[in-house]
Amino acid sequence: MATTKLFPIKTTEVKALAYIANPSKTDNGRLIFTYGCSSDPAQASKDFEAVRAGGTGLNTVLSQHFIQSFKPGEITPERALEVGKELCEKFLKGEYQYFLAVHTDTDHTHIHVIFNNVSRANGRTFESNMNQGKVKERAWKKLIDLSDEVCKRHHLSVVEHPEMGKGKSHWEWDMNRQGLSWKAKLKYTIDQVIKESEDFDDFLRKCADFGVLVEYNPDHKIDLKFMLAEQKERNPRARFTRSRTLGWFYETEQIKSRIAQYQGCMVYVPRSKIRVVTPKAVENKFVQDAIERGNMKVASIAKNIITAYGVEPDQVRGAAMAAFIERAHLVGELNDLNTQIQDLQEKLKVLKKYRKVKHIGEELKTLSSREEKKYRREHGGDIAEYHESCKQVLELYPSGNIPKVENLEKHIASLQKKLSKKNTEYNQADKKSRELSEATRTIEEYLRQEQSRDQQKKRKRNDLE
Repeated sequence: MATTKLFPIKTTEVKALAYIANPSKTDNGRLIFTYGCSSDPAQASKDFEAVRAGGTGLNTVLSQHFIQSFKPGEITPERALEVGKELCEKFLKGEYQYFLAVHTDTDHTHIHVIFNNVSRANGRTFESNMNQGKVKERAWKKLIDLSDEVCKRHHLSVVEHPEMGKGKSHWEWDMNRQGLSWKAKLKYTIDQVIKESEDFDDFLRKCADFGVLVEYNPDHKIDLKFMLAEQKERNPRARFTRSRTLGWFYETEQIKSRIAQYQGCMVYVPRSKIRVVTPKAVENKFVQDAIERGNMKVASIAKNIITAYGVEPDQVRGAAMAAFIERAHLVGELNDLNTQIQDLQEKLKVLKKYRKVKHIGEELKTLSSREEKKYRREHGGDIAEYHESCKQVLELYPSGNIPKVENLEKHIASLQKKLSKKNTEYNQADKKSRELSEATRTIEEYLRQEQSRDQQKKRKRNDLE
């Protein structure tokens, strides 16, 4: 979903301009557009200063910087540049010089815009014009609304209810709303690397390709740590996250197992017990011993698993991994369905509007030359609306094969029914994934403790001997 963030620049304007103009981020400058200033960062700053010198009043702010981020995979860089231009036209109204750059170096395309804090139109500051006094909606809110308006026109997803939690920026709030907090986004990205990796060494190498920084030291107790490169870029003091903090599914051995399964080691048996083709693990004996000795916690979990999912205790790890993969697959299907529905709903709006004004064009064709001139004088607004509606329809259906509104409504209803069914499947898969993951974590923690006790007993026997 497209999100925005706005903040002032007080001291490092030249550096900020140089950063957003970085050739490695903007396809060697191809994805840069400027208005009223040079495309060279140093000269652009001088162009800004020339206007500020003729401005009114004193202000510590040199320029303003806003970022518009798009949902991963939803927009091309070229289209993002056009969206950015349109947003600048609506937000700045030709009154402020600006430097626009599209960045393609992260998993989500985003634009940076730095604009002069002083207006060329009246010499007043941005704060004076748009961000103080009795202005009901502050500039950041206006930017969000305009961004949503432009994105909807381009059929891009937006935040439907941009309520913000205390202490969070709009961008941070939306990341959390999508389940894309830093931690959630990091986990998702690691999942993608795992799918593409041949083995654990290949996984470590490919992390960089997906924008993940990784620290691996097998000699340390905490052997694996991760961080998104994007997070480091935004906050140089950000720290690496331990794999265990992300969850047992992201620890070294689990990642190795998941890679092996993606390489074809898993056998799926639909609607029945899920088995993993692996050598019989030594741990199986410990699970059975725990149950036989009456360990209440492990025995209770094992009983619940067998009852609910038909999974034996020694198969729970593989079952948890299979459930997680199934859940991820359903997320992809849900996203595809939502995209289809949103696209068709936008088309439906256009077609309904066209059907409403279609009679105007038909009536024009029946009029004589004199009658047509009179009709155009009296109904100029309606005719303009008709032509605009025709233009929108042709953009959507250039072949001229325009579907009926009723057929489109039926198609949307069918997809919504399918979406509802898929949502039910997802909720069940999500519940299963969480419960099996928790069961695996509990059982494996118990096994670690049992092995540790056995080792301690062994050492004591050796000491006595």
